[in-house]
Amino acid sequence: MAKVEEKGSVYGRDDQTQDGTVDLKGRPVLRSNTGRWTACSFIVGYEVFERMAYYGIASNLVMYLTEKLHEGTVTSSNNVTNWVGTVWMTPLLGAYIADAHLGRYWTFVIASGIYLVGMSLLTLAVSLPALRPPSCGSGVKLEDCDKRASPFQVGIFYCALYIIAVGTGGTKPNISTMGADQFDDFEPKERIQKLSFFNWWMFSIFFGTLFSNTFLVYIQDKVGWTLGYGLPTVGLAISVTVFLFGTKFYRHKMPSESPFSTIAHVLVAAIRKWRVTVPDDLKELHELSLEKYTKAGKFRIDHSSSLRFLDKAAVKSGPTSPWMLRPVTQVEQTKQMVKMVPILVASFIPSTMLAQIGTLFVKQGKTLDRRMGHGFEIPPACLSAFVTIFMLISLVLYDRYFVPIVRRYTKNPRGITLLQRLGIGLVLHTIIMITAFLAERRRLSVIQENHLFGKKDTVPLTIFILFPQFALMGIADSFVETAKIEFFYDQAPEGMKSLGTSYFTTSLGIGSFLSSFILSTVSNFTKKHTHKGWILDNLNTSHLDYYYLFLAVLTFLNFLFFLVVAKYYVYNAELRESEGEYAPETLPDKSTSGLDRTVDSKTSLIS
Repeated sequence: MAKVEEKGSVYGRDDQTQDGTVDLKGRPVLRSNTGRWTACSFIVGYEVFERMAYYGIASNLVMYLTEKLHEGTVTSSNNVTNWVGTVWMTPLLGAYIADAHLGRYWTFVIASGIYLVGMSLLTLAVSLPALRPPSCGSGVKLEDCDKRASPFQVGIFYCALYIIAVGTGGTKPNISTMGADQFDDFEPKERIQKLSFFNWWMFSIFFGTLFSNTFLVYIQDKVGWTLGYGLPTVGLAISVTVFLFGTKFYRHKMPSESPFSTIAHVLVAAIRKWRVTVPDDLKELHELSLEKYTKAGKFRIDHSSSLRFLDKAAVKSGPTSPWMLRPVTQVEQTKQMVKMVPILVASFIPSTMLAQIGTLFVKQGKTLDRRMGHGFEIPPACLSAFVTIFMLISLVLYDRYFVPIVRRYTKNPRGITLLQRLGIGLVLHTIIMITAFLAERRRLSVIQENHLFGKKDTVPLTIFILFPQFALMGIADSFVETAKIEFFYDQAPEGMKSLGTSYFTTSLGIGSFLSSFILSTVSNFTKKHTHKGWILDNLNTSHLDYYYLFLAVLTFLNFLFFLVVAKYYVYNAELRESEGEYAPETLPDKSTSGLDRTVDSKTSLIS
């Protein structure tokens, strides 16, 4: 294994970080007065307010589309998931800009401005008489209201939503990555602190979400949409201000070559040389000199045995253009990104299940008895607060109790591996959809008993019958979502961390689009081939129970697929704490299974 030289010796300061981080002007930074939890406190503070802003819109959006824009069950649900899907897909562009051009900090700052413009326009769209949909008055029932928003008003509303989506494209992949960058992997104490960062990161996310799912949703439902959307806009402005206050404490990774360009070059070179034989002596493969990596302050990655086909890109034969010959390090970077793709695919269906929280689960709650005490009704979107509460509880219990206990037996710093954590969450997703199926069966049986088939009939069944599916979703998220974001960041190579984080957002984005596709397909198919159809605008005559059972089967099949791809996944190297070098992260049995956590490469920092 290649030893890591002390970066402090190069600059004459032992206190300087060794992971290549710099300040905004590109100068080396001192470990003692930058980064760590001091810097992360501003980043986590930002995330609390930003999540309040985002979920202040997303949590109750389906109700606005239904009540103000008069959209049906499938249309409103799909418009929500399509927007959410776009919100989570645009980070691919944001990651590219950050990694290749502007860096994470400036990409984030510019995108935050766009985000704030979108939020402001959205607030105006529900506030100004010329922009908001006309009202029929408080005494007119929704189904009797014949006033509709004009195409211009609808256009302004959706324009604001998609400006927000563009803004989040630059914030989402970079803010969490910046947080992780504040910990130097070459300093043992900071490396240990980093292991808990993503748990507390998710904690901050759902702390802000809890406020949105309770207070803001109640304001929107009972007071009005102007204040309900105005408060999240103010919250976003506060969050950006909090982030900017911490600027002097941040550590930064310098932008490098576009990760997309690197991956494209390697893939094309390997395909064009598909007939070339890889030499037995790996020293014959093309690699840059140590001096070039040293001057660039970059990591060099040694050859690994996985995805051997891509090694052809580094074979010295024929032309030496960028599209025909690439160094071993870039080949290994591409391998690390490509081998995560099967795990990424296995995460699509869990994201589809997550999309049900803000759509069908909320509409389900709208039909039930929401009374608590005298004169108080729970807004249906407030049920999402149970997801938040149980995730917060689960994260704390997991980080403070589960990990230390299990770590004694597994000798793994994380307690269990990231893929094992993800797998537990996938099992819970299947249980959740079975629970939702049983709750819906109970709701439909009460409807049959009381002959309540009207679209606006309230089912005499407490809304808390939905409590188990929301609570279990919170527990599942503490496994699935935390494992995903940490896995994709942890396993992405240096220089591609933002792209790795965007795998997480891509999972949520494609999962949301997949939810729209599945819902539309099932709705259209069942309308043609069954008596009424499973998903109608009138949920009291629908069969959401069949749909939930279908999703339960889908999640189980996806879990089987995950077991296969996880078994063959091989982890990257991690820093050896005691020696300050990259070494395989293995369990004592040195299994090659991804679920048992082994590695296939050794990475060295040349300085």
